[in-house]
Amino acid sequence: MLEEMLPGDDRVLADPYPAYARLRESGVPHRVTLHSGLYGWLVTRYDDARAALADPRLSKDPRHAPPDWQEAGRGRPLEDRSGLGTHLLTTDPPEHTRLRRLVTRYFTPGRLAALRPRIEERAGALIDRFAGRAGAELIGEFASPLQFATICDVLGVPAADRTDFQRWTTAVVTSGEGRDGEARPEALRRLGAYVGALAAAKRREPGDDVISAITGAVDEEERLSENEMLSMIFLLLVAGYETTVGLVGLGTYTLLRHRGQLARLRSQPELIDRAVEELLRYDSPVELATWRFALEPLEIGGAVVPAGEPILVALGAANRDPRRFPGPDRPDLAREDNAHLSFGHGPHYCLGAMLARIVGRAALGAVARRLSGLALAVPPETLRWRASLTVRGPQRLPVTFDAVT
Repeated sequence: MLEEMLPGDDRVLADPYPAYARLRESGVPHRVTLHSGLYGWLVTRYDDARAALADPRLSKDPRHAPPDWQEAGRGRPLEDRSGLGTHLLTTDPPEHTRLRRLVTRYFTPGRLAALRPRIEERAGALIDRFAGRAGAELIGEFASPLQFATICDVLGVPAADRTDFQRWTTAVVTSGEGRDGEARPEALRRLGAYVGALAAAKRREPGDDVISAITGAVDEEERLSENEMLSMIFLLLVAGYETTVGLVGLGTYTLLRHRGQLARLRSQPELIDRAVEELLRYDSPVELATWRFALEPLEIGGAVVPAGEPILVALGAANRDPRRFPGPDRPDLAREDNAHLSFGHGPHYCLGAMLARIVGRAALGAVARRLSGLALAVPPETLRWRASLTVRGPQRLPVTFDAVT
């Protein structure tokens, strides 16, 4: 059952793939119930998962879910269509089309490619800070600050405001209180006021950033409400930050556990593009796609799912399906045919996929190139893992390496 793979057992969180394999080989999707009271049908096979991700009969709007499911999910950040929950992951066309069109104005290949030099420079500067110590914690000292700064660049948050911005967002997306004791409602109020003021400033003097793109709509039909704007910014911040930190953390961990592949990347740095795709497939930072809801009775992989029932697509399981990927349980950084589902598929394909790839290439390439003698500083079984339904990765990744003098 899926319950066995959720918070409470770091051994399973560290390696859910044997459990996924059992579910996948048993055939049809399974109806599972989580500790929170949420429930749904778990899709694990690649072909079924790919079809479900693009099926218009599966809604992203949680208001289509049964009342008891909605009650169990009430209050979950970004997910229940209250507060910050009206955004790309909880809407269907035409609402989703309108929201995505506004943000897509920024996420063009040219704009994102222009960020590459700055991201690569920042990755190098972060490594410079600890390269002489012979050890570091790669989540807190490298992956996290690299991606937070990148997301702030993308959103257009001025450098002078980023300390407060990070404190408020941390308090809002965690339960209870933030690390500094600031309660979530107060942090949300402060963040909302800040974003509102920043959006007003961007309307007067737009820049080349997402908030300017969002606030720059002149068509009344496209213009976002204050709640939609705040929801969109939170989605981009939380989803873009957590998933890419997971990519860097998981990718490094995989290379540490498969020394031959790390040596291969060092000797063939031109493999970095394929390497990032393979690391995404082998251990996806988004383990389960966000919820979908059947608008009508439909058949998925031999199971008949009633109308209204929630669906969970297990991207991690689909990416290890041997029917689609030869030798799926071993990483092969030179794998060519690699149509993984880690960024989804269909109309909800990840808007930030290209940005995540740019950061992943810069970060993992720098780690492989600059940290010789890289090794995990603690036994693998002592690592703590994120207890999340969606985002996967180690909480901390302490490593040792040859100090640069």
